[in-house]
Amino acid sequence: MTKPPRLLPASRPPLERMMRIHQAIQAGDYPNATTLARELEVSTKSVQRDLEFMRDRMNLPLEYDGGRHGYHYTEEVGSFPTMQITEGELFALLVAEKALQQYRGTHFEKPLLSAFKKMSAGLPDTISLNIADWEQTISFHMRAEAVVNLATFDTLAKATAHRRQLELSYRKPGRRQAETRVVDPYHLANINGEWFLFAFDHLRQDIRTFVPARIQSVRATGKTFPKPHKFSLEKRLRDSFGVHSAEGEFQVVLRFNERVADYIREKKWHDSQTLTELRDGGVELRFQLSSLGEIQRWVLSWAGNCVVVQPPELARLVRQAAGDLLANQPPA
Repeated sequence: MTKPPRLLPASRPPLERMMRIHQAIQAGDYPNATTLARELEVSTKSVQRDLEFMRDRMNLPLEYDGGRHGYHYTEEVGSFPTMQITEGELFALLVAEKALQQYRGTHFEKPLLSAFKKMSAGLPDTISLNIADWEQTISFHMRAEAVVNLATFDTLAKATAHRRQLELSYRKPGRRQAETRVVDPYHLANINGEWFLFAFDHLRQDIRTFVPARIQSVRATGKTFPKPHKFSLEKRLRDSFGVHSAEGEFQVVLRFNERVADYIREKKWHDSQTLTELRDGGVELRFQLSSLGEIQRWVLSWAGNCVVVQPPELARLVRQAAGDLLANQPPA
């Protein structure tokens, strides 16, 4: 009768085995391939390959001591290089870290710094040292930094994550007095460098957008709310030029002269946009929007180098704002 094949225990993944080997060496036990194979329940050949990988690929100062019949480190090893990463991946990681520097001082600072320190510590020294060189080549600068009370922001972030209802003392633009709003915070979003809170407003019985900088005080009501399954920020802002939406449907057509056309070509301004080259060197930009307030301000920012072709409502708003600008300027 043929005996059934012997089932071998499932071996640990190579990285886990190497970490166990590292721990044994750090403990000063001078382990060898035989003792390690027995402990890890793998063959001595597997352990030997792990040891060679640790020495040749991870650049660990690993050496066999004939007198003690085991392996040791010839110099101090601070931590096990658990992460194998390419130069391109490291460069992308550095770009991300630089981009996140704008959140220094916020609720995210400590966990971000902790995460990057752990990842940096896990890299071989030869790679980690290159970070210092690259830090001199990349930076991010914001034209205007949003003013946010850090304690308020921390409360908003935690309440949004844990679905806790809040009571806000909120001052709307142009109003001197704040009003009380009870809200279910659905989502915190950074849009074009500014923070916005999307929340269900119990007074309005609808989702509203709040600017954290305008919140004068905030407190938890002690209530929670269910996960908002129907809320989608992408759908809500799909036809918006910023954060405003649901005011109508507008086919916007703008023409930019040759002086600023390159600036328009170099960016994607909206998901629905189409760009047409004009014979005079300018460009025509078209998109579908659900509100006009933000696009009005954007048109004015081009200082006369942009002409509104349609809709008529937008052209009227731009003319009115330009007239107000001229009327409010002191005489030359």
